[in-house]
Amino acid sequence: MMNKSNSSLTHTPEKLVLEFFNRVWHSPHELDAIDELMTTDYSITTAGKVVKGRNEFKNWVGEFQKLLLDAKTESIDVFYNKKENKVVSRWDCSGRNNGLFGLKADNRFISFTGIAIWAVKDGRLAECWVERSAYELYQNLISGEKETDFV
Repeated sequence: MMNKSNSSLTHTPEKLVLEFFNRVWHSPHELDAIDELMTTDYSITTAGKVVKGRNEFKNWVGEFQKLLLDAKTESIDVFYNKKENKVVSRWDCSGRNNGLFGLKADNRFISFTGIAIWAVKDGRLAECWVERSAYELYQNLISGEKETDFV
């Protein structure tokens, strides 16, 4: 595993987000990268829930990745403001269903889209707000379709 220690501190907000996706949301799912890419007090608002603190976020990601096996998030679009303190990404997340939404783990390939807005502070991601196509994903999982694709 390649160590990119402190590399995020010299990145543009765009590169910071792409590094987060590549290291945390691609195999081998380097959850410890969260320690260098996020602030200690990092928080994320997603699915009606606020996860506060870098360690709590790391636990949340780990639990989510247990429900979405082989999870992979790809950025479709990413841009940031002139002050470089906000960055937005439109993305696609995919993997195999292992019990999302408390439903049966059927190992089906699934994908869903979303948009994330991050605040950047001192060269790290500090806060995030996520909107994702969870309702559409849920509807397809309960419908019994063989494959779900929201690309």
